[in-house]
Amino acid sequence: MSAIHWFEIPATDFERARNFYEAVLDCQLFINDQRETMGSLLGVFPHEGGIGGCLVHNPGFGYTPSDTGTLVYLRVHGDLDMALGRVPDAGGAVLLPKTQLGDDAGGGFVAWIADTEGNKVGLFSSE
Repeated sequence: MSAIHWFEIPATDFERARNFYEAVLDCQLFINDQRETMGSLLGVFPHEGGIGGCLVHNPGFGYTPSDTGTLVYLRVHGDLDMALGRVPDAGGAVLLPKTQLGDDAGGGFVAWIADTEGNKVGLFSSE
């Protein structure tokens, strides 16, 4: 059982953030407009029945991008170098280059990026 159930990444400019993550992760986010019921506009990451999460624009409830605090790692399917190569063109920055996790840490690779909203986000890939 995972300790994580759901995550939300704050966005100041929803379309800019959506374009950034769709470009970097090479995927399409599902738009869930909950502005009438909860004040939120959500861009849900593909999660195929696993742990899910989304971008969220809802400044009325304190959703403020930050590069401090909790660090969420998004899974990259395929080579992490490919995703990191798309970060600058999408408007972000690579903060920590591809770094190998040792076998003691379960293997794979991680990196940190700054998104277009000012969030620090981790990326993980087995490649």
